[in-house]
Amino acid sequence: MERVTVYIDGFNLYFGMKAKGWRRYYWLNVHLLAKKLLKPYQELIATKYFTSRVSSMPNDPQKAKRQGEYLEALGTVPGCRIFYGHYLEKIIRCNRCSHSWPTHEEKMTDVNISVELMTDAYQNKFDTAFLVSGDSDLVGPIKAVRRIFPLKRVVVGFPPRRHSVQLEKVANAYFTIGRKKIADSMFPDQIRKTDGYILRRPDRWK
Repeated sequence: MERVTVYIDGFNLYFGMKAKGWRRYYWLNVHLLAKKLLKPYQELIATKYFTSRVSSMPNDPQKAKRQGEYLEALGTVPGCRIFYGHYLEKIIRCNRCSHSWPTHEEKMTDVNISVELMTDAYQNKFDTAFLVSGDSDLVGPIKAVRRIFPLKRVVVGFPPRRHSVQLEKVANAYFTIGRKKIADSMFPDQIRKTDGYILRRPDRWK
C-alpha cells in the first residue's frame, strides 16, 4: 500500500468554503475527508491540521467559542493532529480620511506545514503527501521535497475557490476538492468526549 500523509491548511480551507457560502460544512471532520481523498491502493498514515486560535470580535462575540468547540471535536479523532500558528495584529490606515483600525494576519501556518512536510519526508513517513491548500507560499517546500526525494510525490488538493497556478506547476498532481466529499465528511451534530462532555455543532453552522 502507498503511504499517504495529508497536510491541511485550515484557514485556506475555511475561507474557500466561506467564499462558496458553505457555512453548514464548517463542522467538518477533516480526517474523514482525508480518507475520502485516497485511492484504493493508498493508506492514510496521518492527518495534520494547521490553524491559529481566533479572537472574538465585537460584531461576533461567539467566534472564538465556535472555533474552540470545533478544535475540541478534531481532538477526539485518532490520527488527527493539530498544529498552531498565531495571529499578528496590524493597524490599517486610510490615507484619505486618516482613520485607522486593527486587523489580524494569520502567521506561521505555511512555515509549520513546510517544517512538517520536510521532516516527514526525511524520516520517510510517507510515499505521497497530500497538501490541502491554495497558498502559493508552499511552492518552495514542494519543490524541495521533489528535488531531494524524487521517488516521493506531492499532490495538491485545492479547497473550493483556492486554485493556485503556481502550486499546480510544481506538484506531481492536483485536483479540486468537491462539494460531495466535503458534505459526506461531517461530524455528527453532537460528539461525546471520553469525560462525558458533549460537544455540539454551533447553531450558526447549521
